[in-house]
Amino acid sequence: MTGTMMTHGRTGRVLVALLAVLVLTIGATAWLAAATVDARFERDVSRIVYNDNLELLEELRRHVGSADDSLLALLDSPPEPEIPSAIVISITENRLWYRVRDSVVFETRVATGSGRQLVKGPGGSTWKFDTPRGRLKVLDKDENPAWVPPDWHFVEQASKHNLSLTRLNRGESIRAGDGSTITVEGSDVVRRSSDGTTVPLDASDGREIVVDGKLIVPPFGTNQRRYKGVLGTHRLILGNGYAIHGTNVPSSIGQSVSHGCVRLLNEDIAKLYDMVPVGTPVYIY
Repeated sequence: MTGTMMTHGRTGRVLVALLAVLVLTIGATAWLAAATVDARFERDVSRIVYNDNLELLEELRRHVGSADDSLLALLDSPPEPEIPSAIVISITENRLWYRVRDSVVFETRVATGSGRQLVKGPGGSTWKFDTPRGRLKVLDKDENPAWVPPDWHFVEQASKHNLSLTRLNRGESIRAGDGSTITVEGSDVVRRSSDGTTVPLDASDGREIVVDGKLIVPPFGTNQRRYKGVLGTHRLILGNGYAIHGTNVPSSIGQSVSHGCVRLLNEDIAKLYDMVPVGTPVYIY
């Protein structure tokens, strides 16, 4: 009986050991497969810039991470129809290429998202300043674009200058210490004196409206929430607040410092603007 129990015990240990080896083998195989796909992904993204298959990035992105797809299915996938032109952007290299069929016709350095996170106080909103990866599209384009700063801009500026935040809504007024009030008239945020005269206030990037230690957040649609020059001379609109545009800080080009958009030197975005039609795919990796 004891011998039989010892035999069963040894058999059980052998089975456990075999199962462990099997699990490790499956895990290693899965890791190797994933690593292989990742390696192919990085290699083929580079090929997109210089070779013919502009749809390869999108094809790989659909397959990577899908449990039902195998390496064999990936290799056997039929080629996608050729796209005549595309913009390709490398976040790690901070470079942009514009291809027309099998030729790179424009290449330049860019600035991309910093990856920094901004938190609006305890329990407040959180923003992550990343450039989105994947396939986007040029939805529209414009010259001399104005920037309408989102709420995070005012949170950032208030934090930088150790100020409190006050939101100004239409139909409301904020009383200042000198007896005047800050209010909205038409499309302007104005200061109304005690005698009833009003003066539109100036506001620009880094020179926001500050009253008695409070940074005023102007309502959307006012001139004080439209900053000229920040986005450079031209813009290619990608949607969801993202764009490829110029800059008023040329020293930022080549670095990961933006709030998510892709910045170019003004002379570069002017050239790209003339080349790129609306509807052009944009691959960001």
